[in-house]
Amino acid sequence: MQCAQIIDLMMLVIDVTKGMQTQSAECLVIGQIACQKLIVVLNKIDLLAEGKRQAAIDKMTKKMQKTLENTKFRGAPVIPVAAKPGGPEAPETEAPQGISELIELLKSQISIPARDPSGPFLMSVDHCFSIKGQGTVMTGTILSGTISLGDSVEIPALKVVKKVKSMQMFHTPVTSAMQGDRLGICVTQFDPKLLERGLVCAPESLHTIHAALISVEKIPYFRGPLQTKAKFHITVGHETVMGRMLFFSPAPDSFDLEPKLDFFDLSREYLFQEQYLCKDSMPTATEGGDEVDMKAGHTPGGQCPRQQWALVEFEKPVTCPRLCLVIGSRLDADIHTNTCRLAFHGVLLQGLEDKNYTESFLPALRVYKLKHKHGLVERVMDDYSVIGRSLFKKETNIQLFVGLKVQLSTGEQGVIDSAFGQSGKFKIHIPGGLSPESKKILTPTLKKRNRAGRGETTKQEEGTERPEPMQPVTLSLSFKRYVFDTQKRMVQTP
Repeated sequence: MQCAQIIDLMMLVIDVTKGMQTQSAECLVIGQIACQKLIVVLNKIDLLAEGKRQAAIDKMTKKMQKTLENTKFRGAPVIPVAAKPGGPEAPETEAPQGISELIELLKSQISIPARDPSGPFLMSVDHCFSIKGQGTVMTGTILSGTISLGDSVEIPALKVVKKVKSMQMFHTPVTSAMQGDRLGICVTQFDPKLLERGLVCAPESLHTIHAALISVEKIPYFRGPLQTKAKFHITVGHETVMGRMLFFSPAPDSFDLEPKLDFFDLSREYLFQEQYLCKDSMPTATEGGDEVDMKAGHTPGGQCPRQQWALVEFEKPVTCPRLCLVIGSRLDADIHTNTCRLAFHGVLLQGLEDKNYTESFLPALRVYKLKHKHGLVERVMDDYSVIGRSLFKKETNIQLFVGLKVQLSTGEQGVIDSAFGQSGKFKIHIPGGLSPESKKILTPTLKKRNRAGRGETTKQEEGTERPEPMQPVTLSLSFKRYVFDTQKRMVQTP
């Protein structure tokens, strides 16, 4: 995840008079995703009554340590400061409190990180301005690669390429810079109003995408399910756009496969999910008339897959690097409620550049739904044929299902041969023939059906003539339907 590679330490600043707020908690969540080390800074200690100040600091320190207990930052240092005693309007003569101690703590917690100069140049720009007689300066942080004087850089959002005229690091001219460096790049003949924030890269190294395949992990603090077709705010690269989700998982027999976070395997099949699978919201089969559609997929024994994915369709194109961090959130939620707005995070595994990706790419994405239909054997025609019912609705075109295999509860396997009449019944061919036991089971079922409607006397007579009929023989039909198959074919495994 390229954006996370240059975050070496996170400083979480908390108002000591208020404690953790919604946005503080969200920052902590992002920290867990994007970095490994944390320092908590309790600011505004000057607002605490002097006689009770230390007790209040100790209380908030314990509170923060408890908050961090269930995170990767357990045991992180907590330090009290007053960055601007008296507030923004106070005179400059008021000296900050605890800042020198904070600087020493930072020095002890951080080491000079190892940076990787390989890979294409990519820089996150956070400020853009002009200098009279010089040109336009873009300042930011290098996320990957290296840059030298005279190199060409591209502003991919504008499809503009410019040559680097000069560079500075902390007001010092430099001839080259690499991943992790803060840098100012000067170019000529470029209007700074066109780029307030964004990405600058090696020419043609970034691409604009309309959709993406991402690996997904739900943020446990987010309340509610992650549902297919739902829209989220998707933060990717330097942009946040709305995106519609479609979740899918491995096939049930691959739930335990080792997660792969560096590529997406198009040669495999995937199981469609109505929502992201997690232990606190395991989906169940939903029934609709004659069909049970495993909309949320088959999860044997309530098991969750080790890795899940989503197709994200962006409302407007985005420009970002492959394998970058993706965060999905509900930023329209009320910030004053005590709920986490961050819903999931993941890695962008494959971007879809073609505007017509629904036709050019999606048919190759083999995401399927498992369909299960159940019906009954109505009667026997001969040793190799039975009539079935209750598997299809009256208006169903049974011809579409001809040739599909069905399983009888007596053990035989049959093949749908043709429609039988106009009421949704159908003929099933049994290639191996009905066993004698199956015929015995089906015969009393048939006779009871033939005598139905003759009143109580008939029922009593039947009770004296023979034993109570066996359970009806059921039929089950299972098949896959691929979500992006334009022909909507039904496929059965051999």
